Amino acid sequence: MNNIPLLSEESYLTPYLLEGRHPAILVIPGGGYGCVCERSEGEPIARRFNELGFHAFVLQYRVAPHRFPEPQQDAIRAMRLIRHNAEAWGVIPDRIAACGGSAGGHLTACLGTITDMIPDAVGDEIDSIDPIPDALILSYAVTSMGKVSSHPGSAVNLLGPELPEDLMDLCTLSNQVGPDTPPAFVWHTFTDTTVNYRNALEFADAMAKTKRPCELHIFPHGDHGMLLGLGTEDVGKWTSLAVSFITQEWEMRDGREAEILEKYDYGRQLRLENQYRKEPIEV
Repeated sequence: MNNIPLLSEESYLTPYLLEGRHPAILVIPGGGYGCVCERSEGEPIARRFNELGFHAFVLQYRVAPHRFPEPQQDAIRAMRLIRHNAEAWGVIPDRIAACGGSAGGHLTACLGTITDMIPDAVGDEIDSIDPIPDALILSYAVTSMGKVSSHPGSAVNLLGPELPEDLMDLCTLSNQVGPDTPPAFVWHTFTDTTVNYRNALEFADAMAKTKRPCELHIFPHGDHGMLLGLGTEDVGKWTSLAVSFITQEWEMRDGREAEILEKYDYGRQLRLENQYRKEPIEV
């Protein structure tokens, strides 16, 4: 399938489709809102999720000199197009995740937090389709603007050199997490000197305070932009960990919540652990 146009000549989707019906993932590469790193954070990520049983779509979106909300409008349109064409493309329409790294992670998180604050009408039937992903995967993501933990380059490229305070507040996404924010898998590295790991902590903390499902991993080693983490014993597992998390959250949403949560009950764990004890503990 050829590239799928979005809202301008600069924005489009590149599909990586499997045979049959599968969940899907919208892959949003980073680049500090100054470029789109498709070669490193696009196709390789898409093909890895293909291996894990997902259709994948890589988003090419508008960047500087384009400003907010144009990249967000591209991402919203992409989500709507995927759902609109779910039957034709073999996509399970309520199992579509979005995954992004660095500034692409910011754009991913925007989809789960501020879509209702962005003017996005195109004027066709697709406008009515829900653009919010069913899960978020945030890789070493920028989630804060205007704080010590922010990434100044992304802020300037997205919001302009004046950095309007109201937009900086809006685009600090840990402040925008709400009851409808999708389940989020969040990972970072302690040694990232480009985007501080506190971006991940703040977003995960907001998810916890709002009682939204979130899995957080802060790995001890790794530069900014660890991509697939190939050749590492820990970071390289993030794609599999993310798929396990979002799949379980979808199963809970679809009727298996009581069955799954029972596995996390202390009493049940104590009973199971008794098989390892010489003197079992009464439960």
